Amino acid sequence: MGEGKEIELETVPADGIACLVWSPVHEDHLLVGSWDSSIRLYDAQANQQRAKFDHKAAVLGACFSPKADQVFSGGLDTWLRMWDIQSGEFRVLGMHSRPISSVLYSTETNTIVTGSWDSTVAIHDPRAQEAKVASYNQPERVYHMDAVGHTLVVAMGGRQISVYDIRNMGKPTQERESSLRFMTRALACMPSGEGFALASIEGRVAVEYFDMSPAIQAKKYAFKCHRQTVDGMDHVWPVNALAFHPVHHTLASCGSDGIVAIWDHTTKKRLRQFPSYHSAVNAVAFNKTGSKLAIGVSYGWDKGQEGARQPESSRVSIYVREIGKEVVPKSKA
Repeated sequence: MGEGKEIELETVPADGIACLVWSPVHEDHLLVGSWDSSIRLYDAQANQQRAKFDHKAAVLGACFSPKADQVFSGGLDTWLRMWDIQSGEFRVLGMHSRPISSVLYSTETNTIVTGSWDSTVAIHDPRAQEAKVASYNQPERVYHMDAVGHTLVVAMGGRQISVYDIRNMGKPTQERESSLRFMTRALACMPSGEGFALASIEGRVAVEYFDMSPAIQAKKYAFKCHRQTVDGMDHVWPVNALAFHPVHHTLASCGSDGIVAIWDHTTKKRLRQFPSYHSAVNAVAFNKTGSKLAIGVSYGWDKGQEGARQPESSRVSIYVREIGKEVVPKSKA
């Protein structure tokens, strides 16, 4: 593929896309979690499904081990599983009392972190006989998590945000409230470690910073996106996912309007908007080099039962797009 070229993966899940995760080792290997209870590994370059593992219910979160020889996944069945990619065998590392919403691997501590609707964050060590080593109560249900370095950000119900040093989870280093007025739908940490971006169900993205000094806090802001005016009526769509480019640190957002947009959050400008996809875009992810963007498209139930009856609603697609200058800030282009 050349710059701007896009392929659609041939073998896809039977239900909506919940998460997309690229391998930390192989720039063409993509992990996809789905509402059809499967976790699938693809070779995007070959357009081939390499492995498929099944949960007992929808998979909402997943991640790779640092060597990309193992996969960790969790979801509505409340179990955290570790899959061996070569053998296909799995081990249950732990469980929550309610669904697991987020799964990530901390290279700082070599542990897996899970967040759950049971209002806990748990730490799991796959090297230990009893893998679940600690659980930390949260004030609300955990909807999303992301980490950069040793900083973990936890987005919860009630618009609450907690920031932890993952090496010392006893107490948050910061507790704050989202600057957005509605429920948090997406979260992504800046690769620079300076802060994070939040998105809401109400078509807005907020850019926030960890440094609490007045000069740095003055830089935080929010902007409207994923909105349309049709026949004089304003339509506001949820922002479903966010992803920072690993090299240029620009931000990709996707929404239930079927749009993927690229933003330079430092200059507060939109750099690019891709043509609309056939349904809601549920997930986006850049690969480790930033040369590819994975895009998960499936019906998101924003239009209820009526929308589900539309011909395109049953179509599930995973696109892989070659990325070039459209993610480069104009000051560097």
